[in-house]
Amino acid sequence: MTVADIKPIPLALVDTDLAAAAAAFGDAFTRTGFAVVCDHGIPQPLIDRAIAATKALFALAEAEKRAYAIPGGGGQRGLTPFGVETAKGNTRSDLKEFWHIGRDLPAGHRFAASMPANIWPHQLPDFQPAVQALYDALDGAGVRLLRAIAVHLGLAPDFFDEAVREGNSILRLLHYPPVAAGAADAAGAIRAGAHEDINVITLLLGAEEAGLQLLDRDGQWRDIDAPAGSLVCNIGDMLERLSGGRLPSTTHRVVNPAPERASVPRYSTPFFLHFRPDYRIETMPGGPHQWPPITADEFLHERLREIKLL
Repeated sequence: MTVADIKPIPLALVDTDLAAAAAAFGDAFTRTGFAVVCDHGIPQPLIDRAIAATKALFALAEAEKRAYAIPGGGGQRGLTPFGVETAKGNTRSDLKEFWHIGRDLPAGHRFAASMPANIWPHQLPDFQPAVQALYDALDGAGVRLLRAIAVHLGLAPDFFDEAVREGNSILRLLHYPPVAAGAADAAGAIRAGAHEDINVITLLLGAEEAGLQLLDRDGQWRDIDAPAGSLVCNIGDMLERLSGGRLPSTTHRVVNPAPERASVPRYSTPFFLHFRPDYRIETMPGGPHQWPPITADEFLHERLREIKLL
């Protein structure tokens, strides 16, 4: 397996030379749909604390965890148990479980129906402050990165600011349990089946275990090599749609570990940055594709049905 040609780009470049940042990120996203982001400013102790909280969460007894699964909630808050989510077009469920945290809204907010209150496990007092701090840090990093993307697209640097300020963004805490030797392969299941992301952009802290791959333009799967402490960022379907296909939402997956690592769990924390629910996604003119307008909330629910969360 070869490694994708994605060189780390410092997010700090957005603040020091926005034109250079737009050119660098624009090149990576246009070629691959992905970028590796270094010098992002998120403190490592904050990341470590959130990862520790994630591991403590998934170490709870199964009955304790399942008490936080919300029937009919589309997996938008709390636990989605193992074996539920299925990549679009797939028949076998992914080998994972996850927990979702969203944006906190004041009582009576206009988006309360689309963005329900968060759920916090009472057994873990450090969980809420740890993961909320990571949510806020990734949200801020995403807004900065969108400034470079806007300039690359020929838009004003602040084009996305208002659209995502009250965005329905999600922090997903992911647990891929150890893979039983031979069982998953025999069933044809992998940790995360080939898929594209629904949202605007995704920011993923580098997982301790390998497995993330993208599908390149030649139809070859390539490993994504992200240095420790970096972020992997990819374009989601909403931004592909808005950009008229100038920025591709690239198919990616998480493959099962090598036999010598099969007994080791994998944790990761993708942040799915979304537009606010009522934002109208309208395709920019002149791109290779044209889609009809749709609100972010309508698009989200359409896709949640496709991946069997609704």
